[in-house]
Amino acid sequence: MKLLRYGPAGEEKPGLMDQDGNIRSLAAQLPDIDGSTLSDATIAQLQQLDSTALPMVDPQVRLGPCVGKVGKFLCIGLNYSDHAAESGMSVPPEPEMFTKATSAICGPNDDIIKPRNSDKLDWEVELAIVIGKHTSYVSEEEAAEHIAGYCICNDVSERTFQLEKGSQWDKGKGCDTFGPIGPWLVTRDEIENPLNLNMWLEVNGHRYQNGNTRTMVFGPAFIVSYLSQFMSLQPGDIISSGTPPGVGLGQNPPQYLNVGDRIELAIDGLGRQKQTVVALEK
Repeated sequence: MKLLRYGPAGEEKPGLMDQDGNIRSLAAQLPDIDGSTLSDATIAQLQQLDSTALPMVDPQVRLGPCVGKVGKFLCIGLNYSDHAAESGMSVPPEPEMFTKATSAICGPNDDIIKPRNSDKLDWEVELAIVIGKHTSYVSEEEAAEHIAGYCICNDVSERTFQLEKGSQWDKGKGCDTFGPIGPWLVTRDEIENPLNLNMWLEVNGHRYQNGNTRTMVFGPAFIVSYLSQFMSLQPGDIISSGTPPGVGLGQNPPQYLNVGDRIELAIDGLGRQKQTVVALEK
């Protein structure tokens, strides 16, 4: 099932994508697509619905972030060995965790705002994990049942802020609009093997990233289990699991985003995103 949220920013309504690619409203069934509605029981009930009987939504409607009211937005760095190499960093022996501010979350096709004093704005296509139930001290074998589904995340990054202003990555990861998620939350039953998904990203029609999740160092189930040893994960939390090679920092010479640049990215089975870089309004 492909769950989504549609409508103006801050006023999104719940919906789903039917088998014919139509947006259908779930406003009569759910208050929102968020941690309160991502349990296995609720998803099973939604799967019993006749989607063709649900109200159809204007296909031109804005798509919002596919999960609302996100409590934690966690990320795993250097989780593809070839990306670590292009970044000039070693593959960590354990998952390298950082956070993105939840205020960075935006819709999959919303504009990306270039921050003030930004000169190294970069892109990262990533598979994001959406937690479906309270998760604490789970084993890797148990972890899959705690995943509600998956979505695309563009882990937009400002490399000067991230790497040249102290040792903490968060300040280069959490600017407004640095976390487009969606277009859909695809429930885990539709993703047969999350470790065999093609993924790519283009800037102005040039393909920079062209990878597959099979080259992850740490897979989704391991990541969920690992993080649950240090903090509880709650329904609706998002974990972005790292990016394959091809980021702007890794180009020779490095290439970074400027106002007017167009980004398009996709992952097998999870749809695609399109964004335009815009200037910060004064």
